[in-house]
Amino acid sequence: MSLRLPALLTLLCVSGPAIAATAPDGITPDRLMEGPDTLQIGEVNITSVKQGRSLLRQPVTVTTIRQSELERFDIAGMKGVSEIAPNFFMPNYGSRMTSSVYVRGIGARIDQPAVGLNVDNVPYLNKNAYDFDSPDIERIEVLRGPQSTLFGRNTIAGLINVYTLSPMYYQGLRVLAGAATHGNYRLGLSYYRRFSSSWASSLSASGSRREGYFRNSHNGARADREHNESLRWRTIFRPSSALSIENVASYNHAHQNGYPYASAESGLIDYNDPTFYRRTAFTDGLTLTWTTPAFTLASITGFQYLSDNMTLDQDFLPESYFTLTQKQRDRNVTQDIVIRGKAGDYGWLAGVFGFYKYADINAPVTFKEDGINRLILDNVNSQLPNGMSLTWDQPELLLGSDFRNPVKGIAVYHQSSYDIDNLSLSLGLRFDYEHTSLRYHSYADASATMWRGQIPLRTQEIHIDNSDRLKQHFAQFLPKFSITYNLPHSAVFFSVAKGYKSGGFNTQMFSDFLQQRLMEEMKPATQYDVDKMVKYRPEYDVDKMIKYRPEISWNYELGGHFSVDRNRVYSTFALFLIECRDQQLTMFPDGTTTGRVMANAGRTRSLGGEFTLNYRPTDRWHFNLAYGYTRATFRRFSDGIEDFRGKRVPYAPSNTLFTAATYRQPLTLGWLDAVSLTADMRGTGSIYWDEANRWHQPFYTEFGATLRFEFPAGSFELWGKNLTDSRFNTFRFESMSNSFFQRGLPARGGLTLRLDFPSL
Repeated sequence: MSLRLPALLTLLCVSGPAIAATAPDGITPDRLMEGPDTLQIGEVNITSVKQGRSLLRQPVTVTTIRQSELERFDIAGMKGVSEIAPNFFMPNYGSRMTSSVYVRGIGARIDQPAVGLNVDNVPYLNKNAYDFDSPDIERIEVLRGPQSTLFGRNTIAGLINVYTLSPMYYQGLRVLAGAATHGNYRLGLSYYRRFSSSWASSLSASGSRREGYFRNSHNGARADREHNESLRWRTIFRPSSALSIENVASYNHAHQNGYPYASAESGLIDYNDPTFYRRTAFTDGLTLTWTTPAFTLASITGFQYLSDNMTLDQDFLPESYFTLTQKQRDRNVTQDIVIRGKAGDYGWLAGVFGFYKYADINAPVTFKEDGINRLILDNVNSQLPNGMSLTWDQPELLLGSDFRNPVKGIAVYHQSSYDIDNLSLSLGLRFDYEHTSLRYHSYADASATMWRGQIPLRTQEIHIDNSDRLKQHFAQFLPKFSITYNLPHSAVFFSVAKGYKSGGFNTQMFSDFLQQRLMEEMKPATQYDVDKMVKYRPEYDVDKMIKYRPEISWNYELGGHFSVDRNRVYSTFALFLIECRDQQLTMFPDGTTTGRVMANAGRTRSLGGEFTLNYRPTDRWHFNLAYGYTRATFRRFSDGIEDFRGKRVPYAPSNTLFTAATYRQPLTLGWLDAVSLTADMRGTGSIYWDEANRWHQPFYTEFGATLRFEFPAGSFELWGKNLTDSRFNTFRFESMSNSFFQRGLPARGGLTLRLDFPSL
């Protein structure tokens, strides 16, 4: 069967579970879920590893974006889903490493994510690997609200499920070619083959190149040039109707310049040292499923290797202050065993999950000429008697830091559900245990000479060599309760769930500790910036400063979904209240320090709602609306100098808005099947950039359009994004008392050719 889909392409937002579709031979999941009987999805054979009930009976808010919508809106990865799912925001920060995701006022800029990611059921533990492009994504599901009971650590704000096209449903050759303004090019080639009724395999390759949108005025080079390559090999073996074996292996390589941060004072991107991000990732997932009349048993084994290099001109200035190189290698192994069954009105699920994550990090900070002179020597010499001065004996100062960070954990979980007429009750509980440790080695070697006038007095040798091991362990019970009232094609639910995000270590602060030790050894100068840093800790103590606590939330949600007029009108809503304790925030210490710190805010509260509407008055017209509002504020948070009570939580937008209208005109020309036109708008804001709310990005909009020509062998699209060239910032921060910002992407357009040769 051809994979070409009916061309009325729309965004369909539904409430339901994270599902992995199975269907009769030759029927694609998209065909099962499209059209006016979308809401009858629970009637066909659609199951998943952890949830298998109808979309209409799940007490969770989820947006599903299927292959047809991904192609229509030219979405290649998760960042394209931002705003389409209400209250879901994945901004385009400086590089693919900073894959921050914010949902309902909760998110994370560094370290562990607040939103989990599963690709073909395999969890990704490191958010550095979140931002990738992939051909032939069958659908993306965005679940909002805590998913910790079933999915554990770091799903305190939600979960993203990505499913790729299955060779069991489609066989043939697919080709993708695209070109766009600003030197953007994409190529993709996929081959799917079903060798027998029990064995199918596919191989996909893709690559992209971007010349960049922003120029570094210091050297004239593009500050955000990048190229990416990826491979995916998927094999499915079903030796019997009861047993399924599936393996998915993927490889991704990304290399990009960056970061395109402009000075707020000059408005220019202007830095002099090399700055780039490079990532290589390999992931393999093995899923075994055994189905009996009484229960289904599944095993999901995952392995991921991640190697990346972030090199920064960390002062982002044309002067030579300091640079940072952070090389990290991650090796992660996960194992999830799930058993699920149903007896009449009672359904149950139980599982055991374990993981091991090992990170090897090398993160030296190198002080250069301006950094040594202005940040160290000027401070020292200002304290010396007249006629005395200190000079540095080397052109550079290396502050070295090496880390070994093994993390391991285990969890057991259970969920029961019971149906009583139109009511469905569900109760789940998870026990999660995690142990993490940090072995660090910090070092610096240098010398300085004291002078009286032109006469050298003495040379002071500086040798710092510190190493130690820190450790933490966390244990949490994570309950969830929900009640759902079901009507034909409609449901209303209320749920209470506890969310959890594990604690960790502030490795990026070690360079600041080395600076402090350095100043201590160079007395009589005073310690520079000590009173600036002390507000983030009660005393100068590595153990207390480096550790940050887990983040815990309670989520109360009232939601529902309704279908009328034979499913031509479909609407969802959700109202939520989230009480969060020790929310993890990325903060930039004042003054001339070089690191970022993860701090725990005492108490925060997120209050808001979501609404989606999908309206299909005729077979040719389709309208979509998705709106989310979040008011996330500090209830109790002070850094020792300023009280932030009542201030907005930074980085998460208050509003997200998406609207789209599609018109499709069928044709009978033989070589041309139809022409369709889609117009859409995305809106985001306000976004606050710091905990004191001194700076913020007001609400902004981006308009897009797609003209699509459908023909028997594929489609040809002309598209544009941010057509009105809206000016907005995606990020703002301070470093060394200088303010920097990153502009949003300007107006751009392109064309995409998709060819489909089924059963080739």
